[in-house]
Amino acid sequence: MPIARRRSGGPGSPRRECRALDVTGRVVRAGLLYFALTFGAGFVLGPFRILVLVPRLGARTAELVEMPVMIAITWLAARWTTQRLGVPSGPGARLSMGVLAGALLLLAEFTLVLQLRGLTLDEYFATRDPVAGTAYYAAVLLLVLMPLLVNRGSPALDRH
Repeated sequence: MPIARRRSGGPGSPRRECRALDVTGRVVRAGLLYFALTFGAGFVLGPFRILVLVPRLGARTAELVEMPVMIAITWLAARWTTQRLGVPSGPGARLSMGVLAGALLLLAEFTLVLQLRGLTLDEYFATRDPVAGTAYYAAVLLLVLMPLLVNRGSPALDRH
């Protein structure tokens, strides 16, 4: 009597579970890399903004001038990361990547940056310019959503 074999790739199969872990691993690595690229760029541009632009333009204008540059970097980082790591183009994977990067960005902002600037969280929000602050949080939301907007429907990414 032949031994019944479970079909490869069916629900609960080791092959399907391995593929799901592979996709999850890629999404997590992509979120970490995407965060590192965008935060790193902001960390480099921050001193330029503070030392060069703020004295000439004022804090609000300097932040608003920096914003399009950071949005362009965000777009490039999302595009490159999704291609490089083969993040599937489905909304679940892309949104997970963006949410991870956005959460890490806010965590870094509320810990590292506040410590470097010597501010408490209350002082941070009290001194935040309402216009530039709103634009910043809109840019963070865009960072979260950007992986959904780039490389959509790329068949090469969906084969992984």
